Amino acid sequence: MTQQELLLLKRRQVLKGMGATLGALALRGFDAQADAPVHFTHGIASGDPLQDRVILWTRVLPGSGTPGVIQGQWQVAVDQRFERIVSEGPAATWPLRDNTVKVDATGLEPGKQYFYRFVFDGVSSPVGRTRTLPEGHVDRFRIGLCSCSNYPQGFFNSYRDMARADLDLVMHVGDYIYEYPTDFYVNEFAVSELGRGVVPSHETLTLEDYRQRYGLYRTDPDLQAAHAAHPWITVWDDHELANDTWREGAQNHNEGDGDFKTRMAIARKVYHEWMPIRTAAQTDQAPIYRAFKVGDLADIIMLDTRLQGRDRQVSFLNDMPEGMSPERFIGEVLNQPERTLLGADQEAWFANQLAASAGRGATWQFVGQQVLMGKLLIPEIPKAVVEQTAIPPWSRRWIEVGQQLAPYGMPLNLDAWDGYPAARQRAFDSLLNLAANPVVVAGDTHNAWAFNLATDSGDAVGIEVGCPGINSPGIEDWFPVQTGLLERAFLKSSPELVALDCSQRGWAQITLTPDAVTSSWRFVSTVLSKQFSVAETPALQCLAGARKFS
Repeated sequence: MTQQELLLLKRRQVLKGMGATLGALALRGFDAQADAPVHFTHGIASGDPLQDRVILWTRVLPGSGTPGVIQGQWQVAVDQRFERIVSEGPAATWPLRDNTVKVDATGLEPGKQYFYRFVFDGVSSPVGRTRTLPEGHVDRFRIGLCSCSNYPQGFFNSYRDMARADLDLVMHVGDYIYEYPTDFYVNEFAVSELGRGVVPSHETLTLEDYRQRYGLYRTDPDLQAAHAAHPWITVWDDHELANDTWREGAQNHNEGDGDFKTRMAIARKVYHEWMPIRTAAQTDQAPIYRAFKVGDLADIIMLDTRLQGRDRQVSFLNDMPEGMSPERFIGEVLNQPERTLLGADQEAWFANQLAASAGRGATWQFVGQQVLMGKLLIPEIPKAVVEQTAIPPWSRRWIEVGQQLAPYGMPLNLDAWDGYPAARQRAFDSLLNLAANPVVVAGDTHNAWAFNLATDSGDAVGIEVGCPGINSPGIEDWFPVQTGLLERAFLKSSPELVALDCSQRGWAQITLTPDAVTSSWRFVSTVLSKQFSVAETPALQCLAGARKFS
């Protein structure tokens, strides 16, 4: 019997008094005594803070095992013992919302730390710590930037490090879960020795599939700790939905997988059930692009570069016929002016948000989104090095084609903004003409990047920080050449690139002040052991008004 099967058996034994009526719902996490009237199964979380409110989240199951409405209350206090409760209200949940609880806790003051909990049937949830956004003058604001957490690749040590950090906010820019089956994109040691296998064992397609996958991830104690320590602002990327999603399809949504729009509606519904995000009242869920004010210091502008308006990705392997020159491919395929990453509605909204932010005098326009905006070109690697490298079979063809295209200055990743140059130019026009000091952040690649964003003519647009993955492997997994050689090749091929790391997992720590933005990466030594150390890189700095790293 595997470790995962033993864990499920233990849960079934603990839950035998709850009856069979909750079925798989009950088996998605359990951490309390069997005879308690209710059980808080997945910790607590907060998110989407405003100046006077914040979203609070938990999940609670009835001890009786009988499905139905459960009623309780939420409480917010200025002290951890809840002797000074400043706001409270009713809370309820039921199986049709997967027994998750999400409330908008109002009546709070700007820029203050609070503690919160839920109480159902006399049972208190774990206590979380949150913070509202400030008003007026702000001297400092610290953001922890993260992405790409893949349960079967190893432990979430970076979340543990974030839980301990002095942060005002955690920003997760996508791939909070992965939808893959149990035998795809995993670390075999993590699965077999660390018990990091996934449920369900197949690719997530149905409502119950997505709920089980989120439930599994949220049993992780390090992820729970990071949620309990800080408020979060999140957006999805593709793996909360399906790999390489665009607005009408995805790479791994195939014949037999059902209707794509139905699958996306399910994935979005479960995302809103399980994430501490402010959810619109509509049953079909409103778009998730949204904005937040951080006093006079910044506006945080969150974009959806994945689903809302994205046209289908093009690729060198599928959309560049044999004999087509790189110049023709760029001109006839890649540079089509109508191709969009955001969609017309979101492009207009983005421009309006930038203008409003600069117009009200905010120093920084902090743009949270999923994929790299900076120009990252295919690096040239000496032929002898490529021939001597044990390239995985699944990436060899791409590497061979890439090295043929590298001398022509071709982009590396057409799923990023590099695959939508006309859309990027429109975004650059907005950032140049409407924003005061743009800072763009991204995830997706699992590696760390820093760019001085610039137009083709060299005009400075702003800076970009790309965060490494929490534990998903990066470029070293599919192109395992010597790290230093690869990093030097990228710096040589990509003029906008300022700094990078091609081999480590972690997160980015970004500090905003009226004078400058500083950013550093914090790398964990391993994701395959709970014993780990952390190394922080020297900080990169961008002064207000410079639009580039010093």
